[in-house]
Amino acid sequence: MSDDTLYPVKSGPNVPLVIVCGCVIALLSFGPRSAMGFFFQPMTEAHDWSREIFALAIAIQNLIWGAAQPVAGMMADRYGTWKTLSLGAVLYAIGLLLMANAETPMALHLSGGVLIGLGIAFSSFSLVIAAFGRVVTPEQRSIAFGIGTASGSLGQFVFAPLGNSLIEGIGWQETLIVFSGLLMAIPLLAIALKGRPHAPASMGLGPDQSLTQAMAEAFGTRSFILLTLGFFVCGFHVAFITVHLPPYIADLGLDPSWGAIAIALIGLCNIVGSLISGYIGGRYSKSHFLSLIYFLRAIAITIFILVPASPLTVLLFAGAMGFLWLSTVPPTSGLVAVMFGPRYMATLFGFVFFSHQIGSFLGVWLGGYLYDRTGSYDAVWWMGIALGLFAAVVHWPIKEQPVARLAGQAAE
Repeated sequence: MSDDTLYPVKSGPNVPLVIVCGCVIALLSFGPRSAMGFFFQPMTEAHDWSREIFALAIAIQNLIWGAAQPVAGMMADRYGTWKTLSLGAVLYAIGLLLMANAETPMALHLSGGVLIGLGIAFSSFSLVIAAFGRVVTPEQRSIAFGIGTASGSLGQFVFAPLGNSLIEGIGWQETLIVFSGLLMAIPLLAIALKGRPHAPASMGLGPDQSLTQAMAEAFGTRSFILLTLGFFVCGFHVAFITVHLPPYIADLGLDPSWGAIAIALIGLCNIVGSLISGYIGGRYSKSHFLSLIYFLRAIAITIFILVPASPLTVLLFAGAMGFLWLSTVPPTSGLVAVMFGPRYMATLFGFVFFSHQIGSFLGVWLGGYLYDRTGSYDAVWWMGIALGLFAAVVHWPIKEQPVARLAGQAAE
């Protein structure tokens, strides 16, 4: 039974309220996971763990997040966004509490890896973006997706210095408990996102379709496959940098506080980058814009690892990557909506996002694995450069047009 059955919508949704509450949810769900890198050193030192142990936990978190995202999308499309986000918030909070008390690598992998991964999947900003896609017009989607993505970035900007300050002030365990408590605001905020999980026909729904038919249609579309492959690279970059940039900066001999500053600056610049991306994606080719983003990422990483390290180079790199950080999300999600419409957007974007999280798993895990064996992150940085160039090539031929089912309807 859907939220639509329990809470019938007699009038259109309050779009501003949906946008505001959705943005706060995106901030809260994205914040704690973006601060995981600050627990790296205190947790490994407290338990005498290697970097690979902690990195594997976060890698599992990203993989579980990605694997569960299509399921979360199906649940949101079938039962409504409120139930899905509420379940995610509870799992997320429990995972943080158990992570605070993890005494063994297995406990860390189950709490910080599996439970938090499930919690993020069922409370993620991608579900918020899909909800936005059902309440705004097709012309408004790109900028709405940009606003939702920017809100997640604001969570990174807020939680990076907050997490670092709390860890220094009250300890890493207590900080995880505080984060757990903050997440319990999500079920209340998500009430505004209750309502029908189906977009009206006027929003570009097209002929009625089952979930199985929608998935077959998507995976039979070349552009969807290319989009899915390209998003793998985004996950590799973002996860590796989020978790390993703070310790990398410390390894360079700089004050560890520059790691917190860098992550916060990435989040701040990403707010602007996501909004600009939403604007550009609504007016120009989304696929070509994505190619440009990935190419610029490769250039930024190359310059950063080749020039002598200093606070200035850290700030410049963080600023550049911030503008390019989640600016991939509005055009990527926008392409899914353009190709297939909003009806099963949460599910289909969930599959694209699974590819992103496979990249995240490899970025985080390889960072820890190769560092423990070589004492350097150089190999992973160069992988990131090569993958950026690969993604630039893959996105270029993607066709920004509706599938035949929707194109036929538009022509009638």
